Order: sequence, then structure tokens, then C-alpha cells
Amino acid sequence: MGTTMQENARWTVADVAREAGVSPDTVRYYERAGLLEPAGRSAAGYRQFDSGSLDRLRFIQGAQRLGLRLREIRELLAVRDTGTCPCESAETLLRRRVAEIEREIARLTALRGDLEQMLAGIPGPGCPDPEPGTWCPVVPEFAEMTGAGRGGEC
Repeated sequence: MGTTMQENARWTVADVAREAGVSPDTVRYYERAGLLEPAGRSAAGYRQFDSGSLDRLRFIQGAQRLGLRLREIRELLAVRDTGTCPCESAETLLRRRVAEIEREIARLTALRGDLEQMLAGIPGPGCPDPEPGTWCPVVPEFAEMTGAGRGGEC
């Protein structure tokens, strides 16, 4: 099946999942979580989705790639469902996400600096045997960062 399916076509959960590139379980989960409208049922009891469901699945995927949480995606979909442009709500969520990423980058940069400092303090090939109760000789910089004393663990 290509993405040229007719607007009013009814697709099974497997069909719509394949078109969206997700698993059928993901489609069912999004339906239970309220991100997808409950699907109608065929006479045989199979879920039937339309092109609007595929559009929503693609919207959800795009928002997830940006790091938005399902709760936030649900908020955007609620605004979108009113027929109002969700841009203002999306801008707020995206600015918040950028700030979170900046904080995480700062945290990781500091972590990298700590690790590089520790690596620089590790003795070379003539490393002495560790003292009893430790797993490596204490590197002074590490002991200061972790509060480990002279006989503490690295």
C-alpha cells in the first residue's frame, strides 16, 4: 500500500501502522492514550482508520522527533482539533524544549570536563597497586570531586 490511499478509505490497524512506519501496538497505544480518535469497527470487529488517523500519526511522530512528550503532543492535538492554528502553543513547547536541551548540554559539558580531568590524573603504565578497600590508586582530582579521602574508592 502506498501513501496514495483514498481519503475515505478504511484501513485496518496493520495498514495504518505500516503506512505510518510504526507497529500496530503503537497505534493501539495512541488510541488508548487519547492521541488518536477511537477507531470505528467493521462488521467483523476490526478497527477501521481513515486518512485523518494517518495524518495524526505522522504529526505525533514529528513531534516526538522534536523531543515532545505525549502529554505535550496531546495538548497540541487538542488545539489543532479546534481548527485553530497550534503555532502559538507549539512555540511555547518548543522554546521550553530548547531550554531543556541547553541545560542538558551544559550538564554533559561539565561531565566531560570532569572525566577529562580524571583521565589526566590517572597514572601511566607504572600504576601502583591499589590500597586495600579501593579498586584503583586514588587520583587526587577525583578524590576532591567525590569527597573520597586518601584511602577512598575511585
